[in-house]
Amino acid sequence: MDSATIALASSLTNGLIDLPWWGYILTALGLTHVTIAAVTIYLHRHSAHRALELHPVVAHFFRFWLWLTTGMITQQWTAIHRKHHARCETEEDPHSPQAMGLKKVFTEGAELYKKEAKNQETVDKFGHGTPDDWIERRLYAKHETIGIIVMLVIDLALFGAIGLTIWAVQMIWIPLFAAGVINGVGHVFGYRNFNVNDASANIVPWGILIGGEELHNNHHAYASSAKLSSRWYEFDIGWLYIRLLEIVGLATVKRMAAKVQLSESPQSIDDQKLQAIITHRWDVLAQYSNSLKSTCVAEIKHIAEKHRFKRPDIARWLSFDQKFVSPTDLERIKQFAEKSATLRTIVRMRGELSELWLKSTASKEQLVEQLEDWCKRAEASGITALKDFSYLLRRYA
Repeated sequence: MDSATIALASSLTNGLIDLPWWGYILTALGLTHVTIAAVTIYLHRHSAHRALELHPVVAHFFRFWLWLTTGMITQQWTAIHRKHHARCETEEDPHSPQAMGLKKVFTEGAELYKKEAKNQETVDKFGHGTPDDWIERRLYAKHETIGIIVMLVIDLALFGAIGLTIWAVQMIWIPLFAAGVINGVGHVFGYRNFNVNDASANIVPWGILIGGEELHNNHHAYASSAKLSSRWYEFDIGWLYIRLLEIVGLATVKRMAAKVQLSESPQSIDDQKLQAIITHRWDVLAQYSNSLKSTCVAEIKHIAEKHRFKRPDIARWLSFDQKFVSPTDLERIKQFAEKSATLRTIVRMRGELSELWLKSTASKEQLVEQLEDWCKRAEASGITALKDFSYLLRRYA
């Protein structure tokens, strides 16, 4: 066998780029990270929620890259995600583990996406404002599988046989982490900064592996915010990329979550304070949970020891909408409340508070009056923690 033949065989086996074993791992992680960045920056924050504008060159690069690595169509992804927010945790949610079970969403997330993508009603209703130019109609949307094949050829040419493994990792990355982890785990496990009316949770406080999407509860609290981190200890790498793009003039941030501001001392409820409380309603409910938790736990412990009742999961009741609390726990909480005036008051006041911003027929003046009345009753309840929370509520500015 001559040297030319040997060189050709070597290039087919090893590809144009020869790397040590760890180099291939870093390459695979780098390529998949670009895909994650494209999903979170372009599809999610830019297309679905209009939280930022992207320079046409950047937006088209992300479209092209997603065509190569996922075959996903911007209009379909955008429509499915918008429907998820509009129908969250219901039977109409395209991928709710609360409705379908975590196992199904985690293991069949890609199949659920493909099924909903074929629903033309979803695409027509929720997919507005997405690219509809010549290349989208004639190539990206019409021949989505061609991009994936092109990516395979590129990987094989660059890395040889190991390129097949790199390509496989690229192909499984979004179905596993976006469809499985974010849509599945992100609605079952984690911690919550905000008591939103769905089951979303922050998986971990450091959004690196999935581009910041790990901070899923923050996103559901402020869906149109370009920044997903909320607390000082949280990190959103997607936001870092957006800021870098903004610095060089390739992105413009349009919306961010307003930060909670507190006045120095409690004040009467007025129009501005009402607006601040409604704007930060999910934070308000979270503060209620944090403020009243110790009091509830102490009351439940005392009653359980005295009457030998089985304790409910009071932390979940405080942090979640009632539809996510088991009927058994709801019945137990009712049982405990019958034995404690303190618990009865806390249960009733929480319900009244969460219903205030649902009264769409009430005028602003009526809501101000009702919230002021709620605060006065909380302060006169004799429950120290409830009184302190009312003072905190009066400081929202």
